Amino acid sequence: MSQTIRHFLMSGRLDRFAIALSGLCLAHCFITAVVLGLLATAGGIFESPIFHEAGLVLAILMGAIALGHGALVHRFMMPAAIGALGLGVMAGALTMDHGWQESVYTLIGVGILALGHDLNHRAGR
Repeated sequence: MSQTIRHFLMSGRLDRFAIALSGLCLAHCFITAVVLGLLATAGGIFESPIFHEAGLVLAILMGAIALGHGALVHRFMMPAAIGALGLGVMAGALTMDHGWQESVYTLIGVGILALGHDLNHRAGR
């Protein structure tokens, strides 16, 4: 593993980046549900299932790397377990019909995932 990647993992930057990405996801879901939902043309682009599926794949990859690395380094599994629960809720939301219920479950999952990343970051200090 290169020194740059190792430093990125050991410094907690990946967790901070993942928390920021979770915040962007939260903003995206809120904006899509409330604001862009009112604008049919723009809302159609951002409500596309592929947009949500790609975001979930990115969240799973980042979560697996950041939370898994943290669990190996600080030997504390709780952050990874909480993060995995958040990812599961987000994945479950993808199985729902597109609407406000899906948005609510996605927001809950993103919040739980962000908590897992925050706990992982704190455990690594």
